[in-house]
Amino acid sequence: MARDLRKMFEESRAGDAKRYALKKGHEARFLERLNKESPVRKKGRFPWIKIAASVAIVLTVGLYFFTGKWDAVGETGPTVVDKDRGPDRANTLSLGDLSPDLRKVEQYYVANINLTLSQLEVSEENKAMVDGFMEQLSGLDSEYQELNTELNTIGPNDQTITALIKNLRLRLQLLQKLKTKLNELKSSENEQVETNTI
Repeated sequence: MARDLRKMFEESRAGDAKRYALKKGHEARFLERLNKESPVRKKGRFPWIKIAASVAIVLTVGLYFFTGKWDAVGETGPTVVDKDRGPDRANTLSLGDLSPDLRKVEQYYVANINLTLSQLEVSEENKAMVDGFMEQLSGLDSEYQELNTELNTIGPNDQTITALIKNLRLRLQLLQKLKTKLNELKSSENEQVETNTI
């Protein structure tokens, strides 16, 4: 009763090939019918229009990014750490102008400071606390401006660069502390509401 499966499949294939063989000329008739039924694609009269349109799109997108317009798209309001140079600051140096590594450090702190500021939830209950922290932040900002002036008058040195980075770090820590305090205040208010409802 044990039969070899390979032999069974070979026998089955040989029998099927004889049973399902196509008639002579079948392929030629099929291709003729297919050519008759399918529409013939004509080349457009103006193929250069497609090429010109593609080039115009690529140039437009390239110019858009090359001119730097993408920076202004995401801006929604004023930032606390203003790195843009006005006409009066055209020849001044900032921390990011000294080296690519310092530019990354400055961008990291500026981005995190602005992100933390945008996530703050100010209400009537916590307005006094937020105002106190904002006064400290404003003091650190004016100190940063003085350090930047020193950087431009004396020139870059390790002490000034370290002080600028510490200032940015202090601002971020201050905002994170404020955020933590606001979260604690909010959670304590929620606990009081829960106990009052019980």
